[in-house]
Amino acid sequence: MFKAAVFAFLLSAATAAVASPVTPSLSCGTSITEEKLRANEAHFVANLVPPSASKLEVAAAPTISVYFHVISKDSTAAGGNIPDSMIADQISVLNEDYAPSGLSFVLAGTTRTVNSQWFNQVGPDSSLQTTMKRQLRQGGAAALNVYTVGFVSGSGQGLLGYSTFPSDYSSDPTDDGCVILFSSLPGGSTEDFNEGKTLTHEAGHWVGLYHTFQGGCSGSGDMVSDTPAEASPASGCPTGRDTCSGGGVDPIQNYMDYSVDR
Repeated sequence: MFKAAVFAFLLSAATAAVASPVTPSLSCGTSITEEKLRANEAHFVANLVPPSASKLEVAAAPTISVYFHVISKDSTAAGGNIPDSMIADQISVLNEDYAPSGLSFVLAGTTRTVNSQWFNQVGPDSSLQTTMKRQLRQGGAAALNVYTVGFVSGSGQGLLGYSTFPSDYSSDPTDDGCVILFSSLPGGSTEDFNEGKTLTHEAGHWVGLYHTFQGGCSGSGDMVSDTPAEASPASGCPTGRDTCSGGGVDPIQNYMDYSVDR
């Protein structure tokens, strides 16, 4: 179980951002309803490590086995059949982004499936994604399964990715994992979102994190006290954006916002 100190780190982690124009709308399809939020928080509290133990727990944080499931419409890289080198680079990005938390990631295996219907139409809550995951998922609760698809049509059209939360596992273990756009991996073809930060974001949900704009300007927001409140997702790199009064400017450099990778 991932610990409170890890959660706090991840929501304050940042990449260097530079001014850029507003980019086309690409988003995360992870849904966080009030009901899901309550379930997530109950799960978090039930597994919370006392503050006195947090440093020791972070020091002993596990290496996470990652299983990549490459879904393509044909055998070409443009059709989703990404090379092993891109997967290796993505694992390196995860390790760099999560290093201060104590978490590390290692590639445990890669599967390759040519299925144009999965590639094009898989999306949140679709029967196709359920079938895909049931056939391909590997490992136990501590293993991160990543599925790369095209998000061309259906409920996933226009998404960068989506993920389950830790509290989801017990009710449906085979659904566990992250689904991401194949061209968002390092060196991919999706402009402004091709440095591997999409998986950093979705893996954040996988360990229990919310968007920085969760709850808008009111309430508890993302449940981490040092994250400034944000009214809505950031697009591009709007330096100095401040959509909620007090608490500081919007956390556009936070991995759990929608700002561009750089």
